[in-house]
Amino acid sequence: MAIPDFQTIMLPFMLHIADGQEHTTTETHDTLAKVFNLTDEEANQYLPSGNQKTFYNRVFWAKAHLKMAGLIENIKRGHFRISQTGKDALGKKPKEINLRYLKQFPVYLENIGRTKDSEKIIDNAVDIELKETPEEVIANSYLKIRKNLALELLSKVKVCTPAFFENLVVELLVKMGYGGTIKEAGKATRLTSDGGIDGIIKEDRLGLDFIYIQAKRWDSQSVGRPDIQSFVGALDGQRATKGVFITTSKFSETAIEYVKTITKKVILIDGEQLTNYMIDYGLGVSTFTTFDLKRVDHDYFGEE
Repeated sequence: MAIPDFQTIMLPFMLHIADGQEHTTTETHDTLAKVFNLTDEEANQYLPSGNQKTFYNRVFWAKAHLKMAGLIENIKRGHFRISQTGKDALGKKPKEINLRYLKQFPVYLENIGRTKDSEKIIDNAVDIELKETPEEVIANSYLKIRKNLALELLSKVKVCTPAFFENLVVELLVKMGYGGTIKEAGKATRLTSDGGIDGIIKEDRLGLDFIYIQAKRWDSQSVGRPDIQSFVGALDGQRATKGVFITTSKFSETAIEYVKTITKKVILIDGEQLTNYMIDYGLGVSTFTTFDLKRVDHDYFGEE
């Protein structure tokens, strides 16, 4: 089954600790994974940020909200148990426990800040987007912003001159660590009589081998197998064994399958991959704001 949202986790969480015994974070997490019949793949799936596992993060936030409502109490670091308030709540056999349910506890409203805005958020928390944990909201918002940036970046690249584009791809590969500086490592070939090669870059700082580049600044036309075959022929003319074919459009399935059958190492980079690399390596983009997220340093509180 799909990984449950953090509100869906709340009732099973409470039922697990209903015995009144001391429980640990790890043990509870593993038990809940079994309750929801998660596969190993689901249990080990990471948030978009890659910093934490999705299910672990959702269990953490389910526990955080239950604690804010006074339904559970911490004993020591990583250890907790159900509180008397929690026992009383389960005694009424609730069909579900979610943010709207927790609103009945005054201490919960105090802990989240009792304002009209916060109560409105809780009342609308059944909406699918509001079931995301704060980390998921941030990560997914970031991905949306990044996707829009990539689309805008690609539109810019598609209207630049062929010469500018050829220099751009060489500069990108240098930024990715091939060769060193632009002056030492890469150069764009002359626009005429290039023999099907648009750029050459050193594979390493010493220049023990070279990577040859073909750059196609196309709008929507797919790069087909004949285009790749022509590039491979140009590599033969240079006695080269490695090449990178970069386009602002896409590659046809036959082109993708063809490079799998040849002995030369040819890497295909389409428009989507190109702009993602540009964002990752800071080419043609600039940072306009940053957010520094922090977490509790448990080592500092080693006495707990």
